[in-house]
Formats: sequence, structure tokens, C-alpha cells
Amino acid sequence: MPDLRRFEFEELANRPGTYFNPQTEVLVVVDDSPDLDSEIFNMEEFEGADWVLVADEVPVDEQRRDELLEAFQTRHAGANFEADPDEDPEDYEEEVEELGRED
Repeated sequence: MPDLRRFEFEELANRPGTYFNPQTEVLVVVDDSPDLDSEIFNMEEFEGADWVLVADEVPVDEQRRDELLEAFQTRHAGANFEADPDEDPEDYEEEVEELGRED
């Protein structure tokens, strides 16, 4: 059974995926595919850490989200929650990609 991979919050913005913080019970979905015209923003007003609320709606398929969470729970039931430095990250990424294609 693969160990869980941990990431700092700052790392999430640069890595697409679905992340969960068990302490705060917050699920974060990072999608790098949207293309928004940057000309609508005066870039001088924004610094690297600023975020802009695009909508209050959450554009996530709730059924698919629940399926991914259930699959995660099944794989990691009773797992060691420490990152394994010897684990091949590509194997984990392939597993996650396969789950994403099960539509």
C-alpha cells in the first residue's frame, strides 16, 4: 500500500491535483487548465500572493469528487501517513491519472 504524499500549502499552487487537509477538513482542487485574459487585471496592483475571487460557485463534479475520496480512503485505510522517500512519484501520478479517466 503506498504511503501518503504530503505537500506544503505553497506547493499546491504549482501542482494540479486534489488535496485534503485532515486537520482543517478542507479539500483543494488545483486546475491549471483555465485561460483567463490577463489584460483585464492591472498587474501592478497584484502581488504574487494575491488571489481574485472569480465566482462563489464550485465547478466540481460532486459525484466524481466523492468517488475519488472513496478510492483514496480504500487505498489508504490504516496506511502509514508518513511520506516514503523511496516511493516513485510517477507510479502515484499514474494511479491518480487512471482514477481521473474512469468516467
